[in-house]
Amino acid sequence: MRTKLSNRDEEHLVRLVAKGDRAAFEELYRRTSPWIAVRLRRRCADDQIVAEVMQETYLSVWRAANAFSGAATGGTAVGWLWTIAARRLIDAFRRRAHHAEPPVAAAQEPATAAAEDEVLATVVGDEVGDALRRLAPELRQVLQAMVLDGLTVRETAVLLGVPEGTVKTRARRARIAMREALS
Repeated sequence: MRTKLSNRDEEHLVRLVAKGDRAAFEELYRRTSPWIAVRLRRRCADDQIVAEVMQETYLSVWRAANAFSGAATGGTAVGWLWTIAARRLIDAFRRRAHHAEPPVAAAQEPATAAAEDEVLATVVGDEVGDALRRLAPELRQVLQAMVLDGLTVRETAVLLGVPEGTVKTRARRARIAMREALS
């Protein structure tokens, strides 16, 4: 059965999960969980929070797979999964803040290129990719959260642990820097 599922794309697997197919869910988890975990760890250094978010994410996927609209709305299964994971991470930060414990700061920029940066470099044209790479890390983080991950200003502020005004300022500075780099 696994070889049969290994030929399916993620969107088809989500559709099978919506019908209660456990094997499809296991295959979807096997394919996507390493990537989701890496992205979460780049935003949160606390392994316990990451593990909780992973569990909540895939529980949500199991329960709400029938809500996935997919390519009909221009979405992808992996993008849908990441949206769920990012929102669960924000919820975890809020819970922790509510209990008067400051969230563990987002992980610092790694010394080696992250997988998502490499993918971004291949997807985004050379000129735009170069401009993104030249941005200061704090500006790039805001653009990544708001543009690539689709988070709101408030969600980005919670994710990065900075005030909303700072997020707005950094987003404005990033847009200006990108405009100048591309002109």
